[in-house]
Amino acid sequence: MESRELAYFVAVAEELNFSRAAVRLGIAQPPLSRAIQLLERRIGVRLLERTSRHVSVTRAGEVLLNEGRKALTALATAERAARRAGHATRQLTVVTKPGGDAGLLGPLLARLASLPDAVDVEVLICRIGEEKALLRDGVADVALVRLPQDDLSGLATEELLTERELVVLPRTHRLAGRASVRAADLVGETFPRWTPESPGSGPVISDTGQVAELIALGRIVAMLPESVVRHLGRDLVAIPVDGRRTTLLAAWPEERRDRALAVFIRTAAEIAAMRRPCPERSQGHR
Repeated sequence: MESRELAYFVAVAEELNFSRAAVRLGIAQPPLSRAIQLLERRIGVRLLERTSRHVSVTRAGEVLLNEGRKALTALATAERAARRAGHATRQLTVVTKPGGDAGLLGPLLARLASLPDAVDVEVLICRIGEEKALLRDGVADVALVRLPQDDLSGLATEELLTERELVVLPRTHRLAGRASVRAADLVGETFPRWTPESPGSGPVISDTGQVAELIALGRIVAMLPESVVRHLGRDLVAIPVDGRRTTLLAAWPEERRDRALAVFIRTAAEIAAMRRPCPERSQGHR
């Protein structure tokens, strides 16, 4: 099976319309139809049921669609990785969401730039929840993500920094005067959702600026890492919750074994070790 044929089939199966698929692919409809027929003969099963008004995917077609998407993504990832590896200058792309680096990236980039065999590092700021997809698609080489994570399959990780999580409230909130709160005290509060798939009734958030604004308006409260809380507005109150902690990870594709990545991870761990808070620093932020 050729990758071109697979791409044709995926387009038709997703569009469920040969005309729309042909426009999407930038080809005429007749050769697209012939390509699908040839693919079905080659595999020996019917992939699509079609009439003059309707196109549907057979059970065999659903399997090929699922696996075909993975195969096309893998091919694109391999192409991007090979292209980057062929650059004369070694380069790494690190991805993080806004405020997601716990303040490590600045000193980390400075340290890396000072090394004798410095690697050119590109920083990609993504939307909340996009880091792992950008890693798996080959757009980024390493990501800074936080535990807990629902799916780290295929990724290697290095723990960098653990810090407190604080609940952030408007100053008018009923709990704003507390030195600490329990999770039970927050039952019934509206929390943001970090992805559309997250449970709950709160708004879907794409960056921490939205969070601060909505908290100040009294629309939500939020659990945030201490390093993020430091950059929020003064009209907000941050209180420790039941000793909760969050851990920052460096994550990268587990098959990667190059020296540039190893230097990045080792240096990130060294910078993080110098920035870990002392145990006695337990005062809340106001």
